[in-house]
Amino acid sequence: MKKVYVILLSCVLISVSGCKKYIDVNKNPNQPIDVSEAQILAPVELSISSNLYAGNVAIIVQEYMQVAALNQVAPNAGTYLMYNTDMDGDWTNLYVTCLNNLVTLNKKAEADGKSNYAGVAKILTAYCLGSGTDLWGDIPYSKAFGGSSDFTPTYDAQKDIYTQIQSLLDGGIADIAKNGSVKPGGDDFIYAGDMTKWTKLAYTLKARYYMHLTKATGYTAAAQAQLALTALQNGMQSNADDFMMTYTGAAGGENPWQQNFISASTVVLANTVVDGFKTRNDPRLSIMVAPATNTGLYTGLSEGITSIGQLEDYSRPGDFYGATGATNYIVNYSEALFLKAEATLILSGFATAQPIYASAIMSHMTKLGVSTADANTYIASRALTGSNAEQYIIEEKSIADFLSLENFNDYRRTGYPVLPAVPNALSAIPRRVLYPEAEIISNPQPQQSAKLTDRVWWDTK
Repeated sequence: MKKVYVILLSCVLISVSGCKKYIDVNKNPNQPIDVSEAQILAPVELSISSNLYAGNVAIIVQEYMQVAALNQVAPNAGTYLMYNTDMDGDWTNLYVTCLNNLVTLNKKAEADGKSNYAGVAKILTAYCLGSGTDLWGDIPYSKAFGGSSDFTPTYDAQKDIYTQIQSLLDGGIADIAKNGSVKPGGDDFIYAGDMTKWTKLAYTLKARYYMHLTKATGYTAAAQAQLALTALQNGMQSNADDFMMTYTGAAGGENPWQQNFISASTVVLANTVVDGFKTRNDPRLSIMVAPATNTGLYTGLSEGITSIGQLEDYSRPGDFYGATGATNYIVNYSEALFLKAEATLILSGFATAQPIYASAIMSHMTKLGVSTADANTYIASRALTGSNAEQYIIEEKSIADFLSLENFNDYRRTGYPVLPAVPNALSAIPRRVLYPEAEIISNPQPQQSAKLTDRVWWDTK
């Protein structure tokens, strides 16, 4: 009997042990439910650069700004054809990949006492929110991350989103100022854990979003300009402070803009931007624009074409921006100087803004490797006057911000650069993008009826 009892007990223990192993086996190590801050930060940074700064909606915006053109007959995105479904992937990237993970990163970092990670999370959240609201206007934020408790969050007014952006940036600056002992390292693809540069980025972004509101209802240009100048005192101080993502160029590590302009995409540079370099006698032409493969000439494609040309008859971005191993300059020092020049123009006039404006152009020329003599000759040909100051500042800023979404924001708030009418266009130049179909189906909101030509809250010009 004793022998039977021992055998039965052994069977029970084996059964319990086997059951425990079975449960452990079903915990998939490739789908963890909790990861460290470092494992969240790196992929979010890559998604911001590759899929937000240089993703589908970014290409479409470049067509609106007549920087890129499709070698496809009209109608197409270049003539302002858009379906709500076109924005599904961009919205998902913004909310699911970027913002949701950044909110998680911030909560986790605050709980773990990792103030530097919390600061970075807040700053990147502000950047993503700014990108989203400037594209769509009102968007969900305050109630967007409640999980199963709220699958249909209402949208925050854009004015309130802008308040949140400044609050997040202030919070990020304050977190970094705590001088926490734990810092990002190799998981920070942007600044490699240099918290001083993260702080400079935050102040530069504060200035950017202050200047967006120079013509918004309830705000004054002078007040926004002064806020921007104050922020820029602590902003980027040299090209070394650029918020940029460098790509290896190896298979799977190509710069996304190189991928956007490969032959299969049929995207090339538009004639408006290419001809602008030639008209200005701009020494950056041969660096920023590649000659057409078939002709060796710098040739852009017209928007709104009704017949297809040979792709290799048109130019693409030069290697500085368009090589497989090129860098994405997501926010750069030149922009900080142009913001300072514009704010100074508002408060003190064109003569006081001139040296700042000249330094802004020079900072970009230096980055591209243009000789000082050529840069000075060009700057002298583009001197500010009382009648051209705003136009020249924004035009030159758009060159230094080549391929940036920010140029679409500047165009809407200032009207510069001046863009010619597109043949066969389905409407006037868009002022926003459409809300995605997936969001309309899953979370219907009154704002989703907006058309491409409807203005966002701050776009009052």
